[in-house]
Amino acid sequence: MIKKDNDICQIKCIHLDKVKLAKEAMPADELIRKLAELYRTMGDPTRLKIIQALQEQELCVCDLSAVVEVSESAVSHQLRLLRAQKLVKFRREGKVVYYSLDDQHIAILFEQGLEHIKE
Repeated sequence: MIKKDNDICQIKCIHLDKVKLAKEAMPADELIRKLAELYRTMGDPTRLKIIQALQEQELCVCDLSAVVEVSESAVSHQLRLLRAQKLVKFRREGKVVYYSLDDQHIAILFEQGLEHIKE
């Protein structure tokens, strides 16, 4: 029988030097909260498909709807959430609104996450 507490310390020992270094490297609570919100926003399959589609080229809502196979209304809703987190940006050309990734960091986040889960 395997002991359930096999993955925790068997004695209480705090390595103060290591704790100090870890705390000094810790970003401020507000930055951690914003990072958690970023990952929550990216934690939706439809939004991830939109991000993937926009890595290749800018697309309008109609195009994105066809790519991710959900309604234009649903895509528009997801784009509002992505815009709020500064993951995508848009530009208007006449009556058409084109979306693209806000910057290259978004593609890197996506690709590194994908690479990680493929390991």
